[in-house]
Amino acid sequence: MNAAARRGVIAVALVAVVALIPFVGLHLPWVLPSTVNVVNSTGTLEVLALCFIFAGVALGYDVIFGYTGLLSLGPVMYFATGVYVFDITLTHWNWPLIPALVATFAVSLVLAVVLGAVALRVSGIAFTMVTLAFAQAFYYLIEDNPHGLTGGDTGLALYSTRLPAFMSGAVSNTRNLYWIALGFLVVSYAVVWLVTESATGHVLVAIRENERRLEVLGIHPFRYKLAAYTLSSLVATGGGVAYILLIGTAVPSAVASVTVTLSILIMVVLGGAGTRWGAVTGAVLYVYLQQYLLKVAAQPSFATLPAFLRVPLSQPQFLLGAIFVLFVLFVPGGIAGVVTRRRLRRAAHRFDLASAAPSIPLEEL
Repeated sequence: MNAAARRGVIAVALVAVVALIPFVGLHLPWVLPSTVNVVNSTGTLEVLALCFIFAGVALGYDVIFGYTGLLSLGPVMYFATGVYVFDITLTHWNWPLIPALVATFAVSLVLAVVLGAVALRVSGIAFTMVTLAFAQAFYYLIEDNPHGLTGGDTGLALYSTRLPAFMSGAVSNTRNLYWIALGFLVVSYAVVWLVTESATGHVLVAIRENERRLEVLGIHPFRYKLAAYTLSSLVATGGGVAYILLIGTAVPSAVASVTVTLSILIMVVLGGAGTRWGAVTGAVLYVYLQQYLLKVAAQPSFATLPAFLRVPLSQPQFLLGAIFVLFVLFVPGGIAGVVTRRRLRRAAHRFDLASAAPSIPLEEL
């Protein structure tokens, strides 16, 4: 079995094991992020589902950031599009599930193609600033509650009477929503894998390394960058749909703030940009630690800690930001970079051993 087939078998086995977690009733105190220290409790499954959702979104973001080398601050706009368009079509317009999904992705596709074509007319920090401007404008549009559709700062609860019974109710159907989040991650990974392993993926990497060289070769980078931008946006939209199904309420500060994009960027950098599995690992670790630190801060004994421990531990974003800075300074390439360097050292060691092995003279054979 070659390395690719072996990795595929491991991935399928891992997905199968993770899919069985809702049937595991183990009690694991001080390990799980929910207040109930049981693996298949509602709180634990909800946190794990959030991990899967943001892992899928981070995968999509890695296509444009890690593979194409474009620093965009706009993915939150498409994540919020998935949340709000899907919520509005179900709650205000009372559409069935399939038309609501089609409308959500159609709106996201149009936004991605139009705004991406505008933003990609510039490069470097100018591109980053344009995507940030779009994201901020979208945030204020939602917060302004146009025609009473978004609910403004008070949020918009999902009216789920048109949803199938197995998807309706975040508490009663947490297990099903957990599997939906896992399915979103699996589909996102498969799509990103197909794209990044294709000829298009190799062109994206070439754009990251030297865009000018591609132009000399007669390849137009713009269309590939727009394709990467659009794919990243559609994956973020899918994450938004899964998020509103799981959480049940859309609030601008939680789904449309640029802080969400910065969190996704940190996830990718922590795991390792341009590695796929690194983006997944970084996102799962980030969301899990964030929720776990919130649990720690809510413990009654937490108030008895000294101030120099209590204050930073009560701010998960501060600690996660500090971890991000440490990774950037001392762990280049993130978690995936550490694994890659260890593999290279082992391979070099084996090569040195093979080179040092005594050879047998021909006359002795």
